[in-house]
Amino acid sequence: MSEQHPQIAPPERSRTPVVLAVAVVVALVIAGAVWFLGRDSGGAAADGQETTTVTLGTVGASDPYWQVLTDAAAEEGIDLQVTDFADYTQPNPALSEGELDVNQFQHLVYLAEYNVANDEDLVPLGSTAIYPLALYSSKVDSVEEIEQGDTVVVPDDDSNQARGLLILQSAGLITLEGGGSIYSTIADIDESASKVQVKAIKADLTPTSLPDVTAAIINNDFVEKAGLQFDDAIATDDPSDPNALPYVNVFAVKAEDKDDPTLQKLVEVYQETQAVLDGVDEVSGGTAEFVKVPQAELQEALDKVQADTESRQ
Repeated sequence: MSEQHPQIAPPERSRTPVVLAVAVVVALVIAGAVWFLGRDSGGAAADGQETTTVTLGTVGASDPYWQVLTDAAAEEGIDLQVTDFADYTQPNPALSEGELDVNQFQHLVYLAEYNVANDEDLVPLGSTAIYPLALYSSKVDSVEEIEQGDTVVVPDDDSNQARGLLILQSAGLITLEGGGSIYSTIADIDESASKVQVKAIKADLTPTSLPDVTAAIINNDFVEKAGLQFDDAIATDDPSDPNALPYVNVFAVKAEDKDDPTLQKLVEVYQETQAVLDGVDEVSGGTAEFVKVPQAELQEALDKVQADTESRQ
């Protein structure tokens, strides 16, 4: 985070040495006062309000609600700079490397897997919403129309792949060994007891795969961008299930910043600004389930998923 400070204009030149000396002294006094206030208050905007710059990374920054959040944050003295990333693999490394102060694009399972795989300690700062994952098709109108041996695709990242497989199992399309879990992969599919063939591809390619496969599990972020409607889904999971907590989306920060008051204020602005929530709900097609989970509870859930992930390696 960076701080903004008012600029001190240099004193005008004078032909009188005494006047020049007084001007220099006055300038030094003012500069010293600004330096002192800047250290304590974090700088000031033109209207006198303290202002702190926060850089946030996300996927899909073109969604209108990000500007609404930026405007709402400005009213609280936060100069929010939103950085857009092309895919989900980029915001966490950027946060780890100090290019961002915070990111907001992922659920706890994804965050846990990143931490374990990269020996990092990113932590949840606050919750946003749970978004259901769903199955779409351009060839059939219901799960019942899917035939034996048809091909269905799921995202290839571990967390969304497992979640997608559980949806397919609930829909009666596959059977997972041991009943399945948040760690299931396509290798866990009991092919002899399953109706469809499953392939894993990059999450952002699942929508474009629809002409070539019978159905695809598609992340919420890509549904409308692919020209689909949320109510076109032929199967979905239940975000209200208590077991869905690992899939709550969060603001994430470095562990050292988890108590930062400015970043905590940003989460509050998001959660308490109705215009922001309305914008998120619109983009999600009315599917977002907003939740306010205490930070300690989010951390506890993250720790559990990380411990389970490590034990499976």
